[in-house]
Parts: sequence; structure tokens; C-alpha cells
Amino acid sequence: MLLITGLLIAALAFVVLRWDSAGRFATAASALAGIAGVGVALWAALPAVRSGVRARGTGATRARGSGYANSGIDAPAGDTTPMEVSRTGDATAADGGQAISGIVRRPR
Repeated sequence: MLLITGLLIAALAFVVLRWDSAGRFATAASALAGIAGVGVALWAALPAVRSGVRARGTGATRARGSGYANSGIDAPAGDTTPMEVSRTGDATAADGGQAISGIVRRPR
């Protein structure tokens, strides 16, 4: 879509402007496109900023038997994403169940 828009603008410039003016317009547009390309390349080369994960004000959890419940964050063991929990609900486990109300990183 961007390519089509650019082609339409270029065609319109050549139709509306005289050849000499259109050539200057094309030169300026090419320079701007080049500068934009360098900017995009620099932005893409920057390291990605990972946003964190938050759990707030969650409800209570209950696990029974072989059940598992978590009112916070359950993440894979190798996950390095910044995580934060606050005001998580009560975690209750009975009959061998497992309940967590914080952050747990466990193997998948």
C-alpha cells in the first residue's frame, strides 16, 4: 500500500509540475526517503526493551487433590521477563494441591 501511494504521488508530481520542477521534487523526496530509511535501520538495530508483567489485585485461589492454582504469575523456568505482583489473593491448598499467590517459574 505504501509503495502504491508513493507511486501515485510521484506520478501526480510529474503530471502537475513541469519536468524541471518534478526532477527537483523527486530529488528531495528521494533524500527524505533515504533519511527515513537510515532512521528505521537505526531503530531496528537498537536492542528490544522488554516490558514487564504485573499481577495486581487478583482474587483468591484454591487447589485440592492434584490441582494447581496461582493468583499471581506462572512463567516458564527460563523466562527472564521482569515480573511484579502486588495485592494478590489468598492461596489455599488442601489434600495435596498446590496454590501460589506470587511468582512461580517452573519447568514446562
